[in-house]
Amino acid sequence: MATTHAAMGALLAVPLTAVAPELAPAAALGGLAGGYLPDMDLIPPMEHRKTLHFPEYYSAAALALGAFALLRPSMLSVGVAFVALAAAVHSLTDAFGGGLGARPWANDDQRGVYFHYGRRWIRPRRWIRYDGSPEDLVAVVLLSAPGLLLLEGFAREALLFGVAVSVLYTLVRKQLPKIEERFV
Repeated sequence: MATTHAAMGALLAVPLTAVAPELAPAAALGGLAGGYLPDMDLIPPMEHRKTLHFPEYYSAAALALGAFALLRPSMLSVGVAFVALAAAVHSLTDAFGGGLGARPWANDDQRGVYFHYGRRWIRPRRWIRYDGSPEDLVAVVLLSAPGLLLLEGFAREALLFGVAVSVLYTLVRKQLPKIEERFV
């Protein structure tokens, strides 16, 4: 669920509310954006969890951009660093979910996330069985809670919206393949 990744991205920014509160909004917005960014590869003709998922390269970019933001802290440098950090965490954590099949609860697909440098797929670990599973909903609620308590403005509203979308998605997730077969 992209909302889980966005909540995780915003969560990465929460510590800044204590140490650099003036930079926390930029970090939170960057984390939200970076949490969503890899899943833009759901748009055809891209290949999901491959085209925009770069576990190794986003991680390297996050280190470099994070170092730059530490040396030259600004809303822009911190925001961009958190985009890269959240995109890296998103790409890495996709391997902990289910596979890419239309019915991932069936465990019929062994593609978790593509490792570009190694030119191979990392198998799904299925700690969260599939996107939209009940445990995915619990994850988005738990990951959103600190941000809902400590962040303000758009970041907080985006987290609330994400939790609401996640509840609805969880309610209909197992019906989506049937709906797609009927109408597409």
